[in-house]
Amino acid sequence: MTDTLVAPQTTAATSTGEQRLARRMARGAAFLGTEVAIMAGAMSWVSERHLVAAISNAGGFGVIACGAMTVELLDREIAATTALTDKPFGVNLITMHPDLMALIDVCARHGVGHVVLAGGLPPKGSLEAIKAGGAKVICFAPTLALAKKLVRSGVDALVIEGMEAGGHIGPVSTSVLAQEMLPDLADKLPVFVAGGIGRGEAIAGYLDMGAAGVQLGTRFVCATESIAHANFKRAFIRASARDAIASVQLDPRLPVIPVRALKNAGGELFTAKQREVAGHLDEGRVAMAEAQLQIEHYWAGALRRAVIDGDVEHGSVMAGQSVGMVTKEEPAADIIAELMAEAAHALDRRAA
Repeated sequence: MTDTLVAPQTTAATSTGEQRLARRMARGAAFLGTEVAIMAGAMSWVSERHLVAAISNAGGFGVIACGAMTVELLDREIAATTALTDKPFGVNLITMHPDLMALIDVCARHGVGHVVLAGGLPPKGSLEAIKAGGAKVICFAPTLALAKKLVRSGVDALVIEGMEAGGHIGPVSTSVLAQEMLPDLADKLPVFVAGGIGRGEAIAGYLDMGAAGVQLGTRFVCATESIAHANFKRAFIRASARDAIASVQLDPRLPVIPVRALKNAGGELFTAKQREVAGHLDEGRVAMAEAQLQIEHYWAGALRRAVIDGDVEHGSVMAGQSVGMVTKEEPAADIIAELMAEAAHALDRRAA
């Protein structure tokens, strides 16, 4: 799991496109310690030991989604993942988790080489704790100003994720973020682009713009190794891009971060939940922080109902707009191989 600064050994590239792809991915792959610079997006209930290990074994970079896990649960999940792969993988931690520092300690004890922080600015002391444990720090940067602040704080890599992604999203598209941020950041540290990426041609495009690699989540949900319920996978395979819609904030006082998911009755349930929490705020029964926590707990429970129990009508079927490019269940290795072949072909055509 530990990081390596030496570019990994890969099968010799034969075509011009493969050679160009290998060169463009070299920095990101070396940073991750992988064969290819494809990170897996951390998806709660989906990104667990089986899928994470499968992606890493296939040459990519699997990432455990800690989410609301307890310290004990994360400890077991990392150990179980290590038993399934000897390749590098990371752990995604939510900055608002009340036991964040203890979770960082668990990662250090297991020798996790990369910790991905999501959900806002890293709390004081968290970056130092991660680095003290020997891991690299990867953070999400929704704006250029925040990205520059994170660079100054000493993060090792950034993920810039657009609104096309599944789950919690920001207001700006991936293509715009990449154009705005890569020219300023790409020469300073590895930057991985995420959100709406479903084919290798898009990967090639962002690499040409200076990205060190990419992050994909939605494409891996229907991997054979994914434990997602058959109903959940079936919903992905049947969906088109326009079915993945963002939730709406009802009350401006309520700090609700939009979530992109397939439209269903669960969206109406979330609207009702917002009304309920807003009412509690009106009555002074909860503080703002507690209101946010209630919303987070709602999403965690609704997502579990969909992913694990298969209730895709009333649960939350979080999906990015690239869901229309998910057409079948297939091994993670095949998904990565197809993406790489498409990217190499795109670069080969550009070289002609």
